[in-house]
Amino acid sequence: MGRGTEAFPDLGAHCEHEDCNQLDFLPFTCDGCQKAFCLEHRTYKSHGCPGSEHRSRTVVVCEICSASVEREGGGEDDVAALERHVRSGACDPARKRKPRCPVPRCREALTFSNTATCRACHVSVCLRHRFPSDHACAPRVPVTLPARNGIECGDRKARVRSPPSVKAY
Repeated sequence: MGRGTEAFPDLGAHCEHEDCNQLDFLPFTCDGCQKAFCLEHRTYKSHGCPGSEHRSRTVVVCEICSASVEREGGGEDDVAALERHVRSGACDPARKRKPRCPVPRCREALTFSNTATCRACHVSVCLRHRFPSDHACAPRVPVTLPARNGIECGDRKARVRSPPSVKAY
Protein backbone atom coordinates (compact mmCIF):
# COMPACT_ATOMS: atom_id res chain seq x y z
CA MET A 1 0.00 0.00 0.00
CA GLY A 2 1.08 3.58 -0.49
CA ARG A 3 2.50 5.79 2.16
CA GLY A 4 0.75 8.87 3.57
CA THR A 5 -1.92 10.98 1.95
CA GLU A 6 -2.05 12.91 -1.31
CA ALA A 7 -1.24 16.19 0.45
CA PHE A 8 1.48 14.65 2.66
CA PRO A 9 2.92 11.60 0.91
CA ASP A 10 5.70 11.07 3.49
CA LEU A 11 3.40 11.23 6.51
CA GLY A 12 2.54 7.83 8.03
CA ALA A 13 1.49 4.69 6.20
CA HIS A 14 -1.56 2.57 5.58
CA CYS A 15 -1.83 -0.66 7.58
CA GLU A 16 -0.97 -3.57 5.28
CA HIS A 17 -3.33 -6.00 7.01
CA GLU A 18 -5.79 -7.21 4.36
CA ASP A 19 -8.89 -6.18 6.35
CA CYS A 20 -7.64 -2.89 7.84
CA ASN A 21 -5.91 -0.38 5.52
CA GLN A 22 -6.05 2.27 8.29
CA LEU A 23 -3.87 5.34 7.82
CA ASP A 24 -1.51 5.39 10.81
CA PHE A 25 0.74 8.38 11.40
CA LEU A 26 3.13 6.31 13.56
CA PRO A 27 3.12 2.92 11.84
CA PHE A 28 5.00 -0.14 13.09
CA THR A 29 7.28 -1.93 10.65
CA CYS A 30 7.37 -5.68 11.26
CA ASP A 31 10.93 -7.00 11.46
CA GLY A 32 9.75 -10.40 10.20
CA CYS A 33 7.97 -9.44 6.97
CA GLN A 34 9.02 -5.74 6.60
CA LYS A 35 5.41 -4.51 6.23
CA ALA A 36 3.83 -1.48 7.93
CA PHE A 37 1.02 -2.07 10.44
CA CYS A 38 -1.20 -0.05 12.76
CA LEU A 39 -1.20 -0.48 16.55
CA GLU A 40 -3.87 -3.19 16.44
CA HIS A 41 -2.02 -5.38 13.91
CA ARG A 42 1.60 -4.79 14.99
CA THR A 43 2.16 -8.15 16.71
CA TYR A 44 3.26 -11.27 14.82
CA LYS A 45 0.13 -13.12 15.85
CA SER A 46 -2.35 -10.37 14.89
CA HIS A 47 -1.16 -10.14 11.28
CA GLY A 48 -0.09 -13.79 10.85
CA CYS A 49 3.55 -13.04 10.15
CA PRO A 50 5.36 -15.87 8.32
CA GLY A 51 8.72 -14.81 9.81
CA SER A 52 7.60 -14.82 13.43
CA GLU A 53 9.14 -18.15 14.44
CA HIS A 54 12.65 -16.91 13.72
CA ARG A 55 12.19 -13.58 15.52
CA SER A 56 10.13 -14.50 18.57
CA ARG A 57 12.10 -14.51 21.83
CA THR A 58 10.74 -15.25 25.28
CA VAL A 59 12.48 -15.48 28.63
CA VAL A 60 11.75 -17.03 32.01
CA VAL A 61 13.05 -15.59 35.30
CA CYS A 62 14.90 -18.11 37.48
CA GLU A 63 13.54 -18.13 41.03
CA ILE A 64 16.90 -19.28 42.45
CA CYS A 65 19.23 -16.58 41.05
CA SER A 66 16.84 -14.04 39.43
CA ALA A 67 18.53 -14.46 36.04
CA SER A 68 16.62 -14.22 32.77
CA VAL A 69 16.74 -17.52 30.88
CA GLU A 70 15.89 -17.46 27.18
CA ARG A 71 13.66 -20.25 25.95
CA GLU A 72 15.01 -22.05 22.94
CA GLY A 73 12.93 -22.34 19.77
CA GLY A 74 10.71 -25.31 19.06
CA GLY A 75 8.21 -24.63 21.81
CA GLU A 76 10.40 -25.32 24.85
CA ASP A 77 8.32 -24.95 28.01
CA ASP A 78 9.31 -22.92 31.08
CA VAL A 79 10.24 -25.90 33.25
CA ALA A 80 12.59 -27.34 30.62
CA ALA A 81 14.30 -23.96 30.15
CA LEU A 82 14.85 -23.59 33.91
CA GLU A 83 16.19 -27.17 34.20
CA ARG A 84 18.64 -26.47 31.36
CA HIS A 85 19.74 -23.28 33.15
CA VAL A 86 20.34 -25.09 36.48
CA ARG A 87 22.28 -27.91 34.77
CA SER A 88 24.49 -25.41 32.92
CA GLY A 89 26.08 -24.27 36.19
CA ALA A 90 25.24 -20.61 35.55
CA CYS A 91 22.65 -20.62 38.34
CA ASP A 92 24.25 -19.01 41.41
CA PRO A 93 21.95 -18.33 44.41
CA ALA A 94 24.37 -15.63 45.64
CA ARG A 95 23.43 -13.49 42.63
CA LYS A 96 19.76 -13.33 43.62
CA ARG A 97 18.61 -9.76 44.09
CA LYS A 98 17.68 -8.94 47.65
CA PRO A 99 14.36 -7.16 48.14
CA ARG A 100 14.81 -3.44 48.71
CA CYS A 101 12.70 -0.76 50.33
CA PRO A 102 10.35 0.63 47.65
CA VAL A 103 10.66 4.25 48.83
CA PRO A 104 12.51 6.40 46.25
CA ARG A 105 16.20 6.96 47.05
CA CYS A 106 16.12 4.36 49.86
CA ARG A 107 18.49 1.51 49.11
CA GLU A 108 17.94 -0.44 52.34
CA ALA A 109 17.86 -4.22 51.81
CA LEU A 110 14.84 -5.77 53.48
CA THR A 111 15.72 -8.59 55.87
CA PHE A 112 13.67 -10.36 58.51
CA SER A 113 14.85 -7.99 61.25
CA ASN A 114 14.39 -4.61 59.55
CA THR A 115 11.16 -5.15 57.59
CA ALA A 116 7.81 -3.65 58.51
CA THR A 117 4.56 -4.23 56.67
CA CYS A 118 2.26 -1.23 56.44
CA ARG A 119 -1.18 -1.98 57.87
CA ALA A 120 -2.87 0.40 55.45
CA CYS A 121 -1.35 -0.60 52.08
CA HIS A 122 0.33 -3.94 53.00
CA VAL A 123 3.68 -2.98 51.42
CA SER A 124 6.94 -4.17 53.00
CA VAL A 125 9.23 -1.24 53.82
CA CYS A 126 12.29 -0.67 55.99
CA LEU A 127 11.88 0.48 59.59
CA ARG A 128 12.77 4.06 58.67
CA HIS A 129 9.70 4.28 56.40
CA ARG A 130 7.23 2.19 58.43
CA PHE A 131 4.71 4.98 59.03
CA PRO A 132 2.14 5.75 56.29
CA SER A 133 3.31 9.36 56.04
CA ASP A 134 6.89 8.18 55.29
CA HIS A 135 6.13 6.12 52.16
CA ALA A 136 3.74 6.29 49.21
CA CYS A 137 0.87 4.67 51.05
CA ALA A 138 -2.19 4.01 48.85
CA PRO A 139 -4.81 4.89 51.48
CA ARG A 140 -2.72 7.92 52.39
CA VAL A 141 -3.09 9.92 55.53
CA PRO A 142 -5.18 12.92 54.48
CA VAL A 143 -3.18 16.12 54.21
CA THR A 144 -5.91 18.01 56.05
CA LEU A 145 -5.84 15.67 59.05
CA PRO A 146 -3.39 17.80 61.11
CA ALA A 147 -5.36 20.95 60.25
CA ARG A 148 -8.60 19.29 61.31
CA ASN A 149 -7.08 18.26 64.60
CA GLY A 150 -5.48 21.67 65.02
CA ILE A 151 -2.02 20.18 65.34
CA GLU A 152 0.79 21.05 62.95
CA CYS A 153 3.78 18.71 63.15
CA GLY A 154 3.33 17.87 66.81
CA ASP A 155 2.81 21.43 68.00
CA ARG A 156 0.10 20.91 70.61
CA LYS A 157 -0.10 24.61 71.53
CA ALA A 158 -1.30 25.69 68.07
CA ARG A 159 -4.85 24.38 68.40
CA VAL A 160 -7.41 25.93 66.16
CA ARG A 161 -10.54 26.52 68.12
CA SER A 162 -13.87 27.55 66.77
CA PRO A 163 -15.44 30.63 68.32
CA PRO A 164 -17.82 29.86 71.14
CA SER A 165 -21.38 29.48 70.07
CA VAL A 166 -23.77 32.22 71.10
CA LYS A 167 -27.03 31.14 72.60
CA ALA A 168 -30.07 32.70 71.09
CA TYR A 169 -32.59 33.61 73.77
